[in-house]
Amino acid sequence: MAMNWLVPRFVGIVLVVLAAFGGAIAAAQDYSAFKTNDEENNIEVFKRASPSVVFITNSRLVRSFYSLNPQEVPQGSGSGFVWSKDGYVVTNYHVVQQANRVTVTLQDGSTYDATPVGFEPNKDLAVLKIDAPPEKLVPVAIGDSSLLEVGRKVIAIGNPFGLDTTMTVGVVSALGREIDSITRRKIRDVIQTDAAINPGNSGGPLLNSLGELIGVNTAIYSPSGASSGIGFAIPINTVNRIVPDLIQFGRVQTPVLGVSLFSQTQADYYRRTQGIEGVIVLDVLSGGDLERQGMRGLTQGSRGWVVGDVIVGIDGSTIRNEDD
Repeated sequence: MAMNWLVPRFVGIVLVVLAAFGGAIAAAQDYSAFKTNDEENNIEVFKRASPSVVFITNSRLVRSFYSLNPQEVPQGSGSGFVWSKDGYVVTNYHVVQQANRVTVTLQDGSTYDATPVGFEPNKDLAVLKIDAPPEKLVPVAIGDSSLLEVGRKVIAIGNPFGLDTTMTVGVVSALGREIDSITRRKIRDVIQTDAAINPGNSGGPLLNSLGELIGVNTAIYSPSGASSGIGFAIPINTVNRIVPDLIQFGRVQTPVLGVSLFSQTQADYYRRTQGIEGVIVLDVLSGGDLERQGMRGLTQGSRGWVVGDVIVGIDGSTIRNEDD
C-alpha cells in the first residue's frame, strides 16, 4: 500500500516540475525576443563603442632577489580607448606612470607594445602609440561634455579587476566637481557618476546614450577601494584641448602671458576670503607688454599686501581660475 501511495505522488510531483519548467522555457523564449527601449540602447552603445576600448598592462624591470638579474614584473593594468586610426591611444597618466613596458590589447585579443607619446600629469592624461593595422583600430566617437545634465544616462566600459570589456550603466550624478590629480593640482569641471567604476576602469571611456565619449574615468571615492557609487571622469572637452598637444609636442603647450600667478592654494584662499572672481596677478614681467599697458601685481602697502589686477577674461572667454 505504501508503494501505491508513493508512485502517484511521485508522478504528480514530476508533472508539476515539468509544468513549471515548461512555463520557464516558454517565458525564456518570450523574454529573448523582448527588449525595452533602454535595453536596446545599452546593447547598441556597447556594440558600437566596445571595439574602441583597450586593455592596458604595464610592467617594470626589477632585479631578482637571488640572481640580481633584471626581470619584468607586472605592475598594474587599466583601460584606454583608441583616439585615431593612426594608432594613438588615450588613457590615464597614473595607469602607465613609471612603467618600463606598456602593452595594449584590442578587443579582438591582439596585443601590441605601446610607445609613450605624451603626458599631462596635472590632468591625469597620457597618450600612447601602437603599431597596429588601421583596419583593426576603431576610434571612439567624440561627444560634447558641455551638453551634459544631471540625470542623463551614462555608460562606462573598461576592464575592472582585469575583467576585459565590462559595461556598467548609471547617470550623471553631478557636474563641476573638483578632484586632485596625482600631482595634487586640481582637475576641475569633473563629471560625477554612479555607474560602477572599479580598479582597472581607469582610463576607460564614459559614454552618453549615443555611444559618444563624454569623459575619461579616472577616480572613485571609496573607503573600501571598490565602487561605492561615486566615480569621477575627466570631461571630454578638457581631454579634447590636451590630447592634440600631447600628440604633437609630447606635453601641453601653455602661452606665455608675462605674469606670474599665485599657487592654487593661495589663490583659492583669496577668492574665498575676499570674494575675488578670476585669477590674481602676483607679479608682472619687467619691461613686458603687460607692464607697459599698466598691469600691476601684488604690492605691499602700509597695512599689508594689496591685491593688484585680477584677470577675469581673455578674448571674450571667462577666466575663473588658473587652469582656465
